[in-house]
Amino acid sequence: MKTKIKKIDFHKFPDKFGRFGKFGGRFVAETLMPLLLEVESEYKTARKSKNFRNQLDYYFKNYIGRPSPLYFAERLSKKLNNSKIYFKRDELNHTGAHKINNCIGQILLAKRMGKKRIVAETGAGQHGLATATVCALFDLECIVYMGATDIERQAPNVFKMKLLGADIKLVTSGTATLKDAMNEALRDWVSNVSDTFYVIGTVAGPHPYPMMVRDFQSVIGKETKRQIIKVEKRLPDLLLACIGGGSNALGLFYPFLNETKVKIIGVEAAGKGINTKKHAASLSKGKPGFLHGNFTYLLQDNDGQILDAHSISAGLDYPGIGPEHSWLKEMGRVKYFSSKDDEALEAFKLCCKLEGIIPALEPSHALAFLLKYKKHLTKNTVVVMNMCGRGDKDIFAISKNLGVKL
Repeated sequence: MKTKIKKIDFHKFPDKFGRFGKFGGRFVAETLMPLLLEVESEYKTARKSKNFRNQLDYYFKNYIGRPSPLYFAERLSKKLNNSKIYFKRDELNHTGAHKINNCIGQILLAKRMGKKRIVAETGAGQHGLATATVCALFDLECIVYMGATDIERQAPNVFKMKLLGADIKLVTSGTATLKDAMNEALRDWVSNVSDTFYVIGTVAGPHPYPMMVRDFQSVIGKETKRQIIKVEKRLPDLLLACIGGGSNALGLFYPFLNETKVKIIGVEAAGKGINTKKHAASLSKGKPGFLHGNFTYLLQDNDGQILDAHSISAGLDYPGIGPEHSWLKEMGRVKYFSSKDDEALEAFKLCCKLEGIIPALEPSHALAFLLKYKKHLTKNTVVVMNMCGRGDKDIFAISKNLGVKL
């Protein structure tokens, strides 16, 4: 007699302990535990509240500009075997990326909790910019921790954050990038527990943040499902997104996880190559460990020390990954690959020339993979790629890499 394999409902995770299988959880200093429990309790109450949902929908529509369009990339499609390539254009959101979706959600939660001081970490500056934006909107004090390396390569976003009233805290420890900024933001939160709310920008950190950020970002996938069915009368064959911490990817993927006929691919940053020491491909080359309050795949040495991550993209050079991605990898539901710096640059240039869209370096990694995936595409293949950010912020970094003086 054959054993019947139980079908997994991916929407029933995390469990009550914040775990996705063995990944996730809440591994933090004792002083942070009451705060996290308070955030979790308030979030569970808020998401059942009609008033909270109405507020969120109002700002999604009238402030962010949702729903974002699902755009048929006609010239790119012709180049890729006359397949049907669609961009989910979250780069058209207010502030130029998907990050604002989560920030609006978390700031409404912070207001419910009576918090007046907001801290955040940022790498590419898009999360910092989105946090500064919503703090200006709701008249809240905003402190953004940002690594010195990222401040240098993301000057436009730094200036925008200052215009919006944010206090930018320079981080010089480690590689002076996203991981180090997150460390400092967590330290700040521990030291200012009474009046401060920490707005984490990705699906990482201790529970409930991976779940909460995913839920706020899943508006991307919910819209995509409605839009693609309206246009194609069916679900896509393939979903594609770049992966740093993984919030834009899970935002697109999550509503489709139980649609087993839809193939899902995440693309990490291979930097100079995954067989060098200059990459950020934690799922491809890392192993499970603890970072920022959760158990997940990390770039680490044999002693468990976190290794430096590298990417041309300031938004992808994180040495870890959201715990749900680690679980989805081990479950085999999502496949993960990577694109190198030079491949992302070529994809960036191609997107500009073919579609008149200047993408951020982050989604350029996903597009670079799609170009390599060409042999698997046919005339009937429907692909949706998350165009999660626009390239304004990357102009100086890209011009430097292309040897162009501005």
